[in-house]
Amino acid sequence: MKQFDHKKSKGALVFAAFMAAYATHAQTFTKITTGTPVTTPGDSRSVNWVDVDGDGHLDLFISNGKAGGQNNALFRNTVGGFTLVTSDPITNDGNPSDGATFADCDNDGDLDAVVVNWYLEDNMFYLNDGAGNFAQQTTQPMIASGGYSETASWGDYDNDGLVDLFVTRSGSTVNLRRNQLYHNDGGNNFTKILTGDPVLNTVRCRSVNWTDIDNDGDADLFVTVEGAGNNNELMYRNDGGGTFTRISTGELVTNGGSTMSSSWGDYDNDGDLDVYLCNDGANNALFRNDGNFNFTKITSDPVSLANSHSFSSAWSDIDNDGDLDLFVTNAFNPVAAPLNNFLYTNNGNGTFTKVEIGAPATDLSWSYGCAFGDYDNDGFEDLAVATTTFAGVDANDLLYHNDGNANHWITIKLVGTLANRSAIGAKIRVTATINGEEVTQMREISAQSGYCSQNDLRAHFGLGDAATITSITVDWPSTTADEVFTNVSNNQFITITEGQGLKVGSFETAPIDFRIYPNPANNILNIKAKDGRRITSARVFDLSGKLMLMQTGEGISQLDISKLATGSYMIQVISDRGTSQNRFVKN
Repeated sequence: MKQFDHKKSKGALVFAAFMAAYATHAQTFTKITTGTPVTTPGDSRSVNWVDVDGDGHLDLFISNGKAGGQNNALFRNTVGGFTLVTSDPITNDGNPSDGATFADCDNDGDLDAVVVNWYLEDNMFYLNDGAGNFAQQTTQPMIASGGYSETASWGDYDNDGLVDLFVTRSGSTVNLRRNQLYHNDGGNNFTKILTGDPVLNTVRCRSVNWTDIDNDGDADLFVTVEGAGNNNELMYRNDGGGTFTRISTGELVTNGGSTMSSSWGDYDNDGDLDVYLCNDGANNALFRNDGNFNFTKITSDPVSLANSHSFSSAWSDIDNDGDLDLFVTNAFNPVAAPLNNFLYTNNGNGTFTKVEIGAPATDLSWSYGCAFGDYDNDGFEDLAVATTTFAGVDANDLLYHNDGNANHWITIKLVGTLANRSAIGAKIRVTATINGEEVTQMREISAQSGYCSQNDLRAHFGLGDAATITSITVDWPSTTADEVFTNVSNNQFITITEGQGLKVGSFETAPIDFRIYPNPANNILNIKAKDGRRITSARVFDLSGKLMLMQTGEGISQLDISKLATGSYMIQVISDRGTSQNRFVKN
């Protein structure tokens, strides 16, 4: 397995110098300037790439909220564009919203949501009906939050197959600064945890990550602490049984900075999760995980020499070369001047090169949440950024389409059965031969990254020139043994369901609520819905998830498939009662 050797620094520095000269040829993005995500202004905070209707295509949630409160925005992916949802409770809240986190909290096959609010406004909890429609809940304890919440994250800290919830707070008084932990008891019932340092500490906190820091199979807790001169982050080791031990020694928790957020990713491909801290008015900080809660602070790399007002960061392999790159947002400049965000490409040897030209490195704004997700399923990770203007006035958010290159990739969706359905906390390791050397990459499925940010729950891996994948290993957050799949093809979407194996395509198994005939078919495929359902849309995808055919309108009963090549396809039908899919063969 290839990983970066931290001791071989001389060659690394030479290579870094070469890469600095190469920076102008970094992966390119196209800034999207039309469509609802970038023409719906707001005082935006959270960015979440989430497939709310289960159609295999990412939707986009952006929270908005200043003192008077604003409606949040949900943009449904229509395959070729986005439509703003205007009549759902999740978009008609009128509150000063900050962070948001999505996961399947009741294991019914769709993504539910918690949106947290600042000032004295309580938080909001929404259940998804399976078709991407949300119902606001009013009786669970996380509703009576008391306000001044910054971010939240779902994570199954006791590995019981149900995701729990942690909320950070940053009010001006002690009572308004206590963070909150809610245990998921099942049946959409939660218990507020009242004991333990994670909920009794009274420092001002910005962001939270559930992440397995020591690779022992359970979710540890990392909370960033805001405030000038306060460099003590909160790191808790999960000891099982709902008990957490605070780790109070080491540079990560004593020499971080006035920290707005953290994001975790294995940037050096050594099998454990490293962390990047975004700091306000001081250098940002990259910490390499050396194991057993020990970290080394990287001080001489461009990612650690940036001194701005950084709020959030997100890891993604933007150029599909087999290592994680980094994007950082900046906001809230005291002199009310606009700021650039930062983009860094990974040189593959433990160092980074800052990208200085082109989108998204040159846009000026105040930016908060940021997240990566492949919204057009072309195998390359796109980027969304929540913004406001430097004067605190509503602004259009930023959306960047990844222009791609010739490198290969694979995107993996996990479905838990014993583990929580969203597979939050699962780790995926992909091994492939890239540029003649064996490389193993690792991703952890997470419901929050950075400040007010959530990347696509599907795990994306760049593969460079790898023709095939040697192995895929899934470490489930449950009693299920690691599952290993070998000799997997590149450039495809796959779904791995715990204990049920691997299938090709970007669609999760769902109830079949319609009949298709004949199957196999020649030129016409007939569709008949069950139980009087009204079909409003039918889409045909190849088995890699590429859209091949789409028809919309009330009462669809057949599709002309005469122009499709011979082979197997997935048909997805959307009705007034939800989304369903099935496979068919074209003769």
